[in-house]
Amino acid sequence: MGQLDGKVVIVSGGARGMGAAHAARMVSEGAKVVIADRRIEEGQALAASLGDNCLFVELDVRAAGQWSNAVSTAVRAFGDVTCLVNNAGILITHRLETATENEWQLVIDTNQLGTFLGMRAVIPSMRRAGAGAVVNISSTAGIKGYTDCFAYLASKWAIRGMTKAAALELAPAGIRVNSVHPGDVLTPMI
Repeated sequence: MGQLDGKVVIVSGGARGMGAAHAARMVSEGAKVVIADRRIEEGQALAASLGDNCLFVELDVRAAGQWSNAVSTAVRAFGDVTCLVNNAGILITHRLETATENEWQLVIDTNQLGTFLGMRAVIPSMRRAGAGAVVNISSTAGIKGYTDCFAYLASKWAIRGMTKAAALELAPAGIRVNSVHPGDVLTPMI
């Protein structure tokens, strides 16, 4: 018996790196997992390797409609979503004085907006399930300052604050919301 038996999980950015590790571990603990990512071939291959309790859905976290599709796909395949791992994110290295508006917006839209849209999308399903857990992957960059990653740092501090606000708002519904703040992890993004 696994620690996650009966849980239905969506992992954004789940096709590689930390997201792939989250998905694999959750399947091994008994969860039914939807890997949601823009990397179609990598996501499909990973889902196939993890067996019948895992499937892939294409997801650009910046698109609310694609989040709706990911949740609907999970519900049709496995039942109401009881866990979300908001893992998708990007890092563009730049300093304040060299960052472009396009770089800033891409990082904020992916990391911050994507986290918001993911949380918002799963709430109705978690309410139907009677409980849920959201894990927002932030970073040590959401706790202290670093140079050369201005927009990334801003987005990860925002995720920390959004998590605290969501935790207070959703606690009465039995939905827990936490953020995790890893340091450097050897992944394709780093």
